[in-house]
Amino acid sequence: MGRSRFLLVCTFAGLALIGASAQQVTPVSETITPSVPNASQLTREQMENFLRTAQILNERPVAKGVTKTRRATLSDGHMLHDAHIQDVDVYKPVYRTRDGLEKNFRDSYKFNIAAYLLDKMMDIGMVPVCVYREVDGKPAAVSWWVDNVKFDEEGRRAAHAEPPDLNEWARQMNLVRDFDQLILNEDRNQGNLLIDKNWKVWMIDHTRAFRDDLTPRQPDVLHRTSEKFLNAMKALNQQQLEVTLMPYVTQEDIRTLLLRRDWLVHFFENKANTDGKESVYFDIPIKTPQVTIP
Repeated sequence: MGRSRFLLVCTFAGLALIGASAQQVTPVSETITPSVPNASQLTREQMENFLRTAQILNERPVAKGVTKTRRATLSDGHMLHDAHIQDVDVYKPVYRTRDGLEKNFRDSYKFNIAAYLLDKMMDIGMVPVCVYREVDGKPAAVSWWVDNVKFDEEGRRAAHAEPPDLNEWARQMNLVRDFDQLILNEDRNQGNLLIDKNWKVWMIDHTRAFRDDLTPRQPDVLHRTSEKFLNAMKALNQQQLEVTLMPYVTQEDIRTLLLRRDWLVHFFENKANTDGKESVYFDIPIKTPQVTIP
């Protein structure tokens, strides 16, 4: 073999080896299909399975919040998507909050999971998918990172951005208030209401929900609801809730939730009887008096 031909063969062999080596060390992020642009392409069950089983590639702190939550990137070998990890689990017999002293104070990741499961039971669709998983050796709630977030409510107000459909916006905000009073969420704020590019509202961070009060703490925020939400509340029962929500809440939590449910059902039904169904249930078309043109 001539010298020039020998060098040419060696060069091609070397390039082949380099190519094979490079293929073996290609970063995983370059071989996986990027995150789906819209979570609605997946079912809740598919998202739940992904959050439970996908490999956690990295974690970093979330800027907002006081419970040291993290944002993580997950991969199942086919798709990348981010998740929100919370593992706070605090109990204090007495704790000073911004509203005063609270007995039996609890701040727990478990309530994130319970809030999602209740949202799923009632078919509300405003709480991101959330599952139980051990992360870094600690029990945690792992939630689907909301896609295509435009801003949170704090950012919307700062930008003076008005929703394109005020009726739909009012419908969603009323559901937020109704759901928060049902689960007695004491930490709803502008930072944990997310708004995506389609102006859909997402409720996140329920670690201070499921208080033991027998009635809502803020009945003055209740104005309207939907017949669908009302009927979903009526359908809740102790056995069904225990099967679905435990061990993330206790039997006592479920008992008090049902008592608040009874209060809310009575409140809205009385309001509908007094003010008319059309003024209370926003999923009933408003009727106008029939007019006869002479």
